[in-house]
Amino acid sequence: MLPRVLTIAGSDCSGGAGLQADLKTFTVLGVYGMTAITALTVQNTCGVHEVLPIAPELVAAQIDAVATDIGIDAAKTGMLATGAIVAVVARAVRDHRIAPLVVDPVMTAQSGGRLLQDEAATVLLEQLVPLAVLVTPNVPEAEALLGMHIASIADMRAAARAFVNAGAGAALVKGGHLTGAAAIDVLAAGGEVIELSAPRLPTPHTHGTGCITAAAITAYLARGMPLRAAVEAAKRFVTAAIEHALPLGRGRGPANPLAGI
Repeated sequence: MLPRVLTIAGSDCSGGAGLQADLKTFTVLGVYGMTAITALTVQNTCGVHEVLPIAPELVAAQIDAVATDIGIDAAKTGMLATGAIVAVVARAVRDHRIAPLVVDPVMTAQSGGRLLQDEAATVLLEQLVPLAVLVTPNVPEAEALLGMHIASIADMRAAARAFVNAGAGAALVKGGHLTGAAAIDVLAAGGEVIELSAPRLPTPHTHGTGCITAAAITAYLARGMPLRAAVEAAKRFVTAAIEHALPLGRGRGPANPLAGI
């Protein structure tokens, strides 16, 4: 039996991010992927052109459908779009006792398009983050959710601790938006704060890296891997996806989760 993994996320019609990137990652890592679609986006490598959130009750119905029939061994959230969607997702996670849950607090696309309404950020921090075994913000997302400025590894460490203090089981603050020869992420888990480093690769084609990272962690957790090992394996996975990124389109091309096949 393959581990059963659910992504609760938006759709990216260009295939580089969102639930499309999640499903590719799940397949490569040997788990059975399922989806609850939260929003339709019109986007490509050049940017996000339109967003249509799904009715909250329909998002909840999708989660109910798979949870009561197939079952869920692990789940992740991505783009949730509105506070109402965040709230119904949190309720469904509690009602179905979905765990482990990885929360990727997607707020903006790499092109700058807004993917989470302002009022939803507070709901996410208060209702969903405390249900997460791990929350995986990048630096701008951590800044927006915590109301703090992050310009250094020390700031990232403080932010990771703040998410744990807000109720998350653990926090991975991703440093791809900072500068330096290394791409350093900070993991606060089990009373420790550690740094994970990989070479910073010279490519603009990084669309979908946040989705791929969270999806890989979720897949590894569903396969029974301990949290720290799952995060470390996902860091290697996304680094390979960036190294073999696809220069598609006229803008920022997608990282390639199929690189390991």
